Amino acid sequence: MKPDPSSESVVAHGELAGTRYGVHAPKSAPARATVVLIHGVGMNQSVWTPQIEALTAARYEVVVYDMLGHGASALPPAEPTLEDYAGQLERLFDGLELRTAHVAGHSMGALVALEFALTRASRTLSVAALNAVYARTPSQRAAVMARAALLQDGRDAAVEANETNEANEAAEATEATASAIDATLARWFGDPVPAPLAAAAQTVRELLRTVNPHGYARTYRLFAAADEAHVGRLAQLAVPALFLTGECDPNSSPAMSRAMAAAAPLGRADVIAHARHMMNLSDADAVNARLLAFFDAAARPGADNPNASNAASESSAANESSAGERHV
Repeated sequence: MKPDPSSESVVAHGELAGTRYGVHAPKSAPARATVVLIHGVGMNQSVWTPQIEALTAARYEVVVYDMLGHGASALPPAEPTLEDYAGQLERLFDGLELRTAHVAGHSMGALVALEFALTRASRTLSVAALNAVYARTPSQRAAVMARAALLQDGRDAAVEANETNEANEAAEATEATASAIDATLARWFGDPVPAPLAAAAQTVRELLRTVNPHGYARTYRLFAAADEAHVGRLAQLAVPALFLTGECDPNSSPAMSRAMAAAAPLGRADVIAHARHMMNLSDADAVNARLLAFFDAAARPGADNPNASNAASESSAANESSAGERHV
């Protein structure tokens, strides 16, 4: 199918092999390279709006998409693996005829980005892992597994209530969901949510409220168990890697980012002061500045990046593509 134009800033949007995506054109030519952004669990591609604005203004083409089980994309398998999500991204690369791109992900999206960079290094110009998890402590693991179990229980209760038409049970399930969302917002933004972040928190609340419950539960269950997926593997990460988190994010802690950066040959860690988990929204300017500096450095000659020479050719290909040609 041909993609449909949606706005002046979007080159193309559509669905490809069960994945809903958007391609945002640079605001001036020529494009420097393509950046692919991968959202976290419970979110969808719209959560990247501040980064899309900054990156397209800096002449990057930006691709965003809904990961499996989120937004308008297909559900993942009942017991998904990180490879399922990395494979989804590879199919998107193929369908959009992207040879290489900078890949950045947030939280669960960071795990997907790292898995893609480790297993598809030749297609990765650089990788940025925002608020990534790595080798949780026993107490951190117990807390996230408990949240995953609550999500599963809540989904099962809602399904059962809908099937039996039990109004009281449905109301209880809805109340439990609202309570869980409140707890999530408290972790991600602070309790109470600071007034300047109220609008961002409301946006996130709505995304969590409307996410597919099956996709959310399946993906969160994987996220809860995947913190050791890259332990012992980052030494094989062959591209520049940025591990960026917030000073006040206890679940994707600065210690985790520093440990990952130390393990990756071309890794570096950065911590945004006072920021929490949803820093791409709450501290967008700081996040954008670091991403732009990182992508620029990764593309420079002599950056110890085996794929840096591909950026220019990929930029040329992006500039030659029109809205109708980007999706074959």
